[in-house]
Amino acid sequence: MPGTDALDDASADHERFGAELIAQDQDAARVAVADIDDGRAHALVNDLVDDDVVTPIPDERVLVHEPSDEAFDSILQLAVFHRGWIAACDIVGGGQ
Repeated sequence: MPGTDALDDASADHERFGAELIAQDQDAARVAVADIDDGRAHALVNDLVDDDVVTPIPDERVLVHEPSDEAFDSILQLAVFHRGWIAACDIVGGGQ
C-alpha cells in the first residue's frame, strides 16, 4: 500500500478477526452426538419407537428410522444417527 503507514494497515487484523468469529460460530453450531451410552441409547430408541419415528422390523433384526428411511442393526448407531439427524435439521431449518 504505497503512501500509507504499514502500522495503520488493519486489513490482516480484520481477516483474522472474521476467521475467528466464523470458527466460534461453527463451534457453537456443533452438537455432541457421540457422547451417548447404551442405557441412554435404549431409552431414546424406545421413545422413538413409541412416537412412531422408528419402526422395528423383527424378521430382519433392524430398526428403520422413518424420516430418513435408514435401517440400523445397532441401537447405539441409531441413537447417534438420530441425534445428528435432528441437529442437522435444526441447523438447516434455522434453529439451534
